[in-house]
Amino acid sequence: MRYLLPLCVLIAAPALAQDNAIPPPGTSAQGDVSVTIYNNDLALVQDQRQLSFGRGRVRQEFPDVSAQIRPETVTLVGDGIGIVEQNFDFDLLSPQALIQKAVGETITLVRTNPATGQETRERALVLAANGGVVLQIGERIEVLRDDGLPVRVIFDRVPENLRARPTLSVTVESARAGPRPVTLTYLTTGLGWAADYVALFDEANGRMDVQGWITLTNNSGTEYRAAETLLVAGAVSGGDGVDYRTMRGRPQPPSRPPLRQAGTETSNRERIGDFYLYPLPERTTIANRQTKQVSFLDVNGAPAQRAYEYRNGWLGTADEPQNVSTVLRFSSSREQGLGDALPAGTIRVYQRDARGNPQFVGENRIGHTPMGSEIGLATGQAFDVKVQPTVVERRAVTYQEWQNTSRFRIFNPDGTVTRAEGDSLRERTFWQTRMRYTLTNARPEPVTVIVTQDGLDYGWPDTRIVSETLPSVRESSRAATWSVPVPANGTTTLEVTFQTRH
Repeated sequence: MRYLLPLCVLIAAPALAQDNAIPPPGTSAQGDVSVTIYNNDLALVQDQRQLSFGRGRVRQEFPDVSAQIRPETVTLVGDGIGIVEQNFDFDLLSPQALIQKAVGETITLVRTNPATGQETRERALVLAANGGVVLQIGERIEVLRDDGLPVRVIFDRVPENLRARPTLSVTVESARAGPRPVTLTYLTTGLGWAADYVALFDEANGRMDVQGWITLTNNSGTEYRAAETLLVAGAVSGGDGVDYRTMRGRPQPPSRPPLRQAGTETSNRERIGDFYLYPLPERTTIANRQTKQVSFLDVNGAPAQRAYEYRNGWLGTADEPQNVSTVLRFSSSREQGLGDALPAGTIRVYQRDARGNPQFVGENRIGHTPMGSEIGLATGQAFDVKVQPTVVERRAVTYQEWQNTSRFRIFNPDGTVTRAEGDSLRERTFWQTRMRYTLTNARPEPVTVIVTQDGLDYGWPDTRIVSETLPSVRESSRAATWSVPVPANGTTTLEVTFQTRH
């Protein structure tokens, strides 16, 4: 069924004086607009309009505000005016809204005979509009159905609380009559932005080119024309874009976060408080239901290298070899990297094939990253490099064995190493676990895999490594890492024995 707008609309005159009529379709009532957009679906809109006010109490309508405006955040600043009351009319004019608002009202039905083209008109009282329209026509009750027959509905008027555009209505006390500039400021949801990065990685030369894009999204229900746009970065977010398998025993933890070492360099970008500001170089129109991209970073030849990493959960054992993570390592420093603070977003990585065509090889997200940071971006899982972790032996050990261990050390959370003393541990049972990590490489060149064993403390920071076939680095009380070289088309086995309280 088709609902048509009325041929004639009758609107009662308002009780208060009202100036500045709604502009015709295709134009905007907005003035000089500035939009500040944050990462967390929030934006600050400042709209300066030149309006004419009468003297005394005046109701002023502001069409073309955001349909998702937060009315409690509205401020109106102008010479000689004070706000008395404000209302936001968010119920927009539509065929469905018209028929719902017409319940209890009389409308006109226009039916067309398909054979003759002759029109007939009937007055009908709208009884209900819940999932269908129920009408009373004379003495009969009729359900208006969408059956393809030519039927038009004519409404006598537009309900007062239906608006063709999102409209804020403000009642003010005006000290004097005449035109003056006023600034309307409010917060709204529905406007957001994110950073997107495209990296072209040249593995042979250890370099990459990076293009950074700011992606604006407007779902606020309103267009912002020729807006001065400022983007604010500061809300930390991130994600791990790699799909990891769960092994028998404890689940395998995700790969390390992309931010490996936080930078300490200050970017030249403008800041306010703890936020970096990214102003767009030119005014831009942000249309409703539109995604817009603007370049903000263009770097050629930044140093970068490929690495392989594998992180195993405590007592993690697998029936078959597991893929290692492919990691792209680079820096955001001024001298040896991208030379900028990087707002949170997704980095998509490409490499050229033998024909010179760029091919997509993976993506992941970074959080807000200060300049000078070291980044390890896990972009996927390697096809030819695998690790199979195996719990070879696990047995209880006595306190005497625990005490006599040659490498009897306690790794404290603050980084210090001490020995355990006293008799409080005599009645405890301790555990010795022997792990084997079998690494294979089907690539035609040697690789080095960073193997990390996670979950070493679980509340007790005195886990120790009794023996190991390669030297480890204790990155924290809960994790140790080994750099394991694997020859081309070859295999390497790493064996480690742990003593723990769990």
